[in-house]
Amino acid sequence: MPSLPIRIATRASPLALAQAEMVAAALRGRHGLAPGDVVLVKITTSGDRVRDLRLAEVGGKGLFTKEIEEALLGGTADIAVHSMKDVETHLPDGLDIAALMEREDPRDVLISSMAAPSIRALPDGARLGTSSLRRGAIARSLRPDLEIVTLRGNVGTRLARLDEGIADATLLARAGLNRLGLEPANGFTIEIEEMLPAVAQGAIGIEIRQGDTATRDLVAPLGHEPTRIAVTAERALLAALDGSCRTPIAALATRRGTELDLRALIARPDGSRVVRAGERGPASEPARLGEIVARRLLASAGPGFLDR
Repeated sequence: MPSLPIRIATRASPLALAQAEMVAAALRGRHGLAPGDVVLVKITTSGDRVRDLRLAEVGGKGLFTKEIEEALLGGTADIAVHSMKDVETHLPDGLDIAALMEREDPRDVLISSMAAPSIRALPDGARLGTSSLRRGAIARSLRPDLEIVTLRGNVGTRLARLDEGIADATLLARAGLNRLGLEPANGFTIEIEEMLPAVAQGAIGIEIRQGDTATRDLVAPLGHEPTRIAVTAERALLAALDGSCRTPIAALATRRGTELDLRALIARPDGSRVVRAGERGPASEPARLGEIVARRLLASAGPGFLDR
């Protein structure tokens, strides 16, 4: 057992705090710890401070993890809790993802003033508010007439801006809404066939310092093996594509007994072309499956696709 209290570094947004509290509660319950034995270290990241630009314009999704990982490396925190979709494919030296909590529903939710049940049902020329290249590209591939309006901020901010009429519709992760206990009016869960999720969407990762065996042993029981296998495949695909916030990439791995199904796509940011690929392979080799599907995507897309 590491020395108490266990300090959990987290973003200060309501969703991040809810996720960190989930981890804290699980640690207390699993190990019989008192409330004060696990505390949160709240950190406002660069990604939280910049809210009017796309992440690709200001340094990528690593802006949501940089300061948190610095706290971990600097010894002011023992554990970091992340939405895995925000975690770079290559971790900083000295850090490791020690456990993945059981994944929530990975799908997206479409929320609109006109209660449209799908992207295809939005009115002609509707304004879709999102800062996600993935969501924007897939939506435009289905509906080239849509206007994409940059909409950033935490869940509450985006819902408020939708109410203000900044956009006619927006997309939010089902997992985040569930964890916040929110069920927005005029919200419809979009099926995977229409909107493939971001890599690792819905998964919470617990990051520690390499070599910290006491903390690793503490958090290991919180890990969910099916989630680890699926996220490993998706992140291996992302790494093989050298994916970043400048490239619309989506993927979802689903366990089928001893096998794993992986579906993925890459797209042009304007949605003018979407390339899809999928494969089934042994669940015991998730990283290899991710690399295979990545190669298929690249072969189908042709040279220079990701550079455009």
